[in-house]
Amino acid sequence: QVKLVESGGGLVQSGGSLRLSCEASGTIASFFVVSWYRQAPGKQRDPVASIFSRGPTTYADSMKGRVTISRDDTTNTVYLQMKNLKPEDTAVYYCRLQNVQNVGDDYWGQGTQVTVSS
Repeated sequence: QVKLVESGGGLVQSGGSLRLSCEASGTIASFFVVSWYRQAPGKQRDPVASIFSRGPTTYADSMKGRVTISRDDTTNTVYLQMKNLKPEDTAVYYCRLQNVQNVGDDYWGQGTQVTVSS
């Protein structure tokens, strides 16, 4: 079992920055991918960025150039640094960890609210 705990959300003005954290605990597979998703009210949950256990990262077009995903293996934490935030970035941001060798190992955090005021 893996537990994911997100933090770092909050209220920020348009143009501001936030850094979200996702701390994982439990038994983590050797080959995994950690992703950030976001879900605005009334909309589907969409991917924002991913980082694979061997290092590669991917970014969704919606926030490309304004977010950076990184991780600290010493603390099992994945970060999402966001800059130049816009009101349309307002959403609940979720962390997801998947075992790339076993689709059944798929975990979500509880989410953290990001609100960007205009």
